[in-house]
Amino acid sequence: MLLNRRDLIVAGTAAAALPLIGAGPAEASWETLTTEPFPGKRDDISFADAAHGWYGTGKGDLFRTTDGGASWAKVASKPGTFIRALGFVDANTGFIGNIGTDYYPGVTDTTPLYRTDDGGVTWTPAELGGKTITGVCAIDVLRSQRIYQGKLEPRLVVHAAGRVGGPTGMLRSTDGGKSWTVSDLSAVAGMILDVKFFDEQTGLLFASTGRDPATTEGLILRTTDGGTNWSVVYKSGREAELIWKASFVSRQIGYATVQSYDPNRAQQLIVKTLDGGKTWTELPMVQDAKARQFGIGFIDEKRGWVGTAAGGFETRDGGKSFTPAPIARAANKFRMVQDGAKRHVYAIGTQVQRLTIA
Repeated sequence: MLLNRRDLIVAGTAAAALPLIGAGPAEASWETLTTEPFPGKRDDISFADAAHGWYGTGKGDLFRTTDGGASWAKVASKPGTFIRALGFVDANTGFIGNIGTDYYPGVTDTTPLYRTDDGGVTWTPAELGGKTITGVCAIDVLRSQRIYQGKLEPRLVVHAAGRVGGPTGMLRSTDGGKSWTVSDLSAVAGMILDVKFFDEQTGLLFASTGRDPATTEGLILRTTDGGTNWSVVYKSGREAELIWKASFVSRQIGYATVQSYDPNRAQQLIVKTLDGGKTWTELPMVQDAKARQFGIGFIDEKRGWVGTAAGGFETRDGGKSFTPAPIARAANKFRMVQDGAKRHVYAIGTQVQRLTIA
């Protein structure tokens, strides 16, 4: 089986919405938000609160909403930059991850990570002290605390890791992005697609064993020392697989997508952990070779969604079974936002969509 980097790109418009099996008349439904048309999938969306959100594109455009997604305005455009990941702290401060050069056509920007302090209007390259990584596919923002001189001090810990196609590396800040440590992770993973930290020391990387999508295996790594050392906690044992995106509903319970590039493999899988990522169990999702997985998002232990190249799927029993959901193709990221008594689920891919749950 021969694959190239273009096999990792999903282009085109959204497929027709699929019916949500078993939905009653009072059931909330996904709505497609009005956004600027884009010829392919958009990779990430981030909210600082119920009103303020952002999404980016592979053309370097950053869009912002101040009304919870009802309207979006372009606040910045940086041609040559591929916005792959976003992590916003508040309405002003956030981090923007760029995929980097030598992978996707038209990308000329070699800066892996930017910071904004004015809601995305202007970007400043992260100060990496002369070191760097090639590109970023995921950003994790963790609010932490430490005891300092007898007082409980808030801390903002940020991790940015990547990338698809390799080479791999991670940026880490424990002071809200003022200073960074840079780690080369090429010895432990071929690609890194997502990152999740539970505290300043304990975290997970969702990755692959190699850089060639035709031969690589899915891989999850765990650290208990802030990223100095990593141990393998899951390896798929099958070629042409990556672990693409993850979603945790608590420190203990989480899920991740197993993305397959084997055209002859119909069975799609997700993996689930009940012990904070120490061990993982494979769960069958759907029998469809065209349903290559992208993003995953759970709103509680039972209910969640998976985005695929064939549309979306929903589970209400913790991944034991899935039914089609009216989610556009290639939903790459799901974000959960609390809005008073309501909860919003945002999905971004070929479209930007929202589900509101009372």
